[in-house]
Parts: sequence; C-alpha cells; structure tokens
Amino acid sequence: MQLKGLLLLLIAAFIWGTTFVAQMVGMEDLGPFTYAMSRYFLGFLFLIGLWRLRRNQREQEKKRGTYHPGWRAGFGAGAIMFVGTSLQQVAMLYTTAGKTAFITALYIILVPMGAALLGKKIFGENWAGAGIALAGLYLLSIHGEFSLSYGDGLVLLSALFWAAQILFIDRYAERVDAIELSVAQIAVCWLGSTLAALLFETISWGPIAAAWFAIFYGGVMSGGVAFTLQIVGQKYAEPGPAAIVMSFEAVFGAVSSWLILGELMSSTQIAGCALMMAGVLVTQSRLLFAKQRR
Repeated sequence: MQLKGLLLLLIAAFIWGTTFVAQMVGMEDLGPFTYAMSRYFLGFLFLIGLWRLRRNQREQEKKRGTYHPGWRAGFGAGAIMFVGTSLQQVAMLYTTAGKTAFITALYIILVPMGAALLGKKIFGENWAGAGIALAGLYLLSIHGEFSLSYGDGLVLLSALFWAAQILFIDRYAERVDAIELSVAQIAVCWLGSTLAALLFETISWGPIAAAWFAIFYGGVMSGGVAFTLQIVGQKYAEPGPAAIVMSFEAVFGAVSSWLILGELMSSTQIAGCALMMAGVLVTQSRLLFAKQRR
C-alpha cells in the first residue's frame, strides 16, 4: 500500500510540475486571478462529476458505517490552498516557471518543522537540510544580491501555505471521504479566485477562450486529478516519503520549462537547484536509511 501511495503522489508531482508551464502560458493575456478562476471552475466541474459517479459506493459505505463526510475538512484545506495558490499565481508574473517550481519545493523543509510545532520531534538532519536548501535558494534566486526578488519572495511565502496544506491533508486524509474533501477544497479556491478577479481584474472572455488548453490542464489535470491523487496517496504513504515524492514537482517543473518555454539557467542557478534537492533529501535521510535496513 505504501508503494501504491507513492506512485499516486509521483503522478501528482508530474502533473503539478508541468502545470507551472501551463500557468505561465495561460497568464500571457490573463490576470492571475482570472486564470485561477477559470482553471478551478473546470476542476470543480470535473470533481462534481466524479463525486456523482461514486454515489453508489458512498451509499454502501453509509450502510456499513464507514462513511465520513469530507466537506468540512475540504473547506479548511481550501482556505489554506487558496492563499498559497494565489501567492504563487501572482508571483509567476515576476519570476520564471523553473524558479517557482524549485522555491515551492521548500515545503519539504517546512513540513517537518510544522510537524514539530504540532508536537513531533525534529531531528538534526532536518536543520542540516534546511541550511543546505537555503544556500541553494540563495544561489538560485538572489544572483549576488542580499535580497530576494519580489516574485521569489511571494513564492517563498506561498511555500509556507503549501506546507500547511500538506499537514492539514495528512491529518484528515484517512478520516474522511477523499472526493468530498477534494471537491470542497477546489470549490473554495474557485470562489475565492472569482471574487479576487472581480475586485482586482477586468474579466474578458476572449483571452479566456484563447487560453483554453492551459486552463483545461491547470483545472482538470492539476486542480481535479492531481490534488485528488494527493489526498488518496497520503492515505497510504507516510508523511516523510510522501513529501519527498511530491517535491519532485520541482524537477518536473524545471525540465518542462526548459523543454517547452526555453528557459535557460546559469551554472550557478543549476548548482543552487542541486543544493536545494540535496537539502530535500538530507531532511529525510533517517527515513531513507531506515527503509534500506529493512
């Protein structure tokens, strides 16, 4: 079951990583909130259809007494996710898809720290990994200056909320209906993005229609499929290994931005990426070595 969960999370990481490219393309003529509104609307429709398809199975679970609704947990997860995705979406107006993917991967450092605040012990390798990853972030983002760019700072802030979302999902994934949790989560993101688009942007249907594929991919594949795979995958995988696998969205994001968008990275930035990934692995070294000894 552990392997099943990790495979589901790897597929989710691939979809998330390639979605960074879809976000960049989709926002060429759209505001960040208009794009988010459109993508999450499609994701919501997809998930509602999936929820209706499971109605017979849900009725059977109710008869067995194993059904636990996921709406309330989904609303909480959605509120956290809306802030994280909004910060990330706006940040991509000021930074590249590849850098966004790697900086977002810092949630792998933040997750064990958040777990420590919730009463779990944090080990020395967590601090060592955080230091290595921060050194990588310096090489990747600062370019010899002593301050992050505006876009990089927003992405870094969004990473805090993604870490909170992972911890929140870890708490409820095994307890409630995964599809209902996902529906509610995406619904909150859709409604929040719609409100923000109406307040801060001018919504034009022509550019939305022109960006249909980027919206479809970001909505159905990322919003609908990948986040549902995350919830189901975290039912079976331990938080440490799960976070490692999900962090590979950074690798998929950098590679896809290079292949599709033609983004170039200097040798210093590549070294920064390597250090960030090394930090990711160091934070979970205890779990990796434990797996090898079994």
